[in-house]
Amino acid sequence: MFKFQGKRFIYWNGTEPRLCLAEMELIKELLGKNSSVCGKSWLQRQGTKHFIGKGLLMANGEKWYHQRHILAPAFMGQKLKSYAGYMVECTKNMIQSLQTELNSGRTEFEIAEYMKQLTADIISRTEFDSNYDKGKQIFHLLTLLQRLCAQASRHLCLPGSRFFPSQYNREIKSLKMEVERLLMEIIESRKDGVEIGRSSCYGNDLLGMLLNEMQRPKREDGLSLNLQLIMDECKTFFFAGHETTALLLTWTIMLLATNPNWQHKLRAQINQVCNGATPTLDDLSQLTLLNMVINESLRLYPPATVLPRMAFEDIKLGDLEIPKGLSIWIPVLAIHHSEELWGKDANEFNPERFALKSSSAGRFIPFAAGPRNCIGQAFAMMEAKIILAMFLSKFSFTISDTYRHAPVIVLTIQPKYGVQVCLTPLNS
Repeated sequence: MFKFQGKRFIYWNGTEPRLCLAEMELIKELLGKNSSVCGKSWLQRQGTKHFIGKGLLMANGEKWYHQRHILAPAFMGQKLKSYAGYMVECTKNMIQSLQTELNSGRTEFEIAEYMKQLTADIISRTEFDSNYDKGKQIFHLLTLLQRLCAQASRHLCLPGSRFFPSQYNREIKSLKMEVERLLMEIIESRKDGVEIGRSSCYGNDLLGMLLNEMQRPKREDGLSLNLQLIMDECKTFFFAGHETTALLLTWTIMLLATNPNWQHKLRAQINQVCNGATPTLDDLSQLTLLNMVINESLRLYPPATVLPRMAFEDIKLGDLEIPKGLSIWIPVLAIHHSEELWGKDANEFNPERFALKSSSAGRFIPFAAGPRNCIGQAFAMMEAKIILAMFLSKFSFTISDTYRHAPVIVLTIQPKYGVQVCLTPLNS
């Protein structure tokens, strides 16, 4: 791409001009010191309005800062560590399901579906805990809603298209109402429990934390949480917390299935560190090879293939004068596959390139960078390490002859025909 277009060029998406920017120094400047005057454009926010609403992913300015400040404790320290139990429990259930099917004679599995279900189970537990089953219903509806919103957003450049009584728009509104009805049922049951004295707080999961925050006195700047914003945050983390991690796991398993030497290396280190037991949080930091493999998977198949930002005022990036209202699109996928940045083997699987932490500094941005980086980065990495360590200790696997390599971009980068692998159980 850079060879023919250069590292900066303007193109149009309907009526919206966009600057494609692939110069790492300018990107660092944009995502760092200019992060406060950049954010999500009207087109982006409108395209996800019925899907994730005004949650953290789509918030701008002071509203973004306020929401980030409230949510950050849920992904730090002891709170983050408390999620490990959910991750282990859900992974054990998935492994048991796979072993049952292996015992019945099945050997080939479409692993992408298992990873989607597993990460959905985990996010349902961490968001809704005791309302886990209803959380799974919400997950199913949000998956349908995501697809419809992605299709409908293609027509946003047509003025007034969002008001057309099209089948897309009718189905989107119907699904949105059903999702919010289920969320309100969970919220009302929590509120009832506190009011009748059955519990002293709204819970220790993400939803409980948000409901507890809503009860605090209104801030001086007028910013506060309301029920709609709480529902939008729940929908945001359902999407961001399950799909991206499921894809990371799916692509990593595909890469290990086609590179058995790395699969053997990982298994040997996992056995050495964990000694056949379930990995603990202390163990994860010692699984250095697993960390390298996950990073290489994120480089080759970054869940977010572009990082879009709009300038809310005139800014200067190096020698570029960026006018207010210009959208800047950072092509993460192209940057991660650049031979100039990564060498002649940029398109090949080589985890060794991450052997030194400094080796990828500045050019590896799967979770964005700067103040507006992914708030769930530590959660996703902990989850991926636990799941892969447990999976590798129970099964060896090869890629199936039926697998067709066809990555496609639908908001995220996905395997068009799934990922089929042949599993072999390992002796304890």
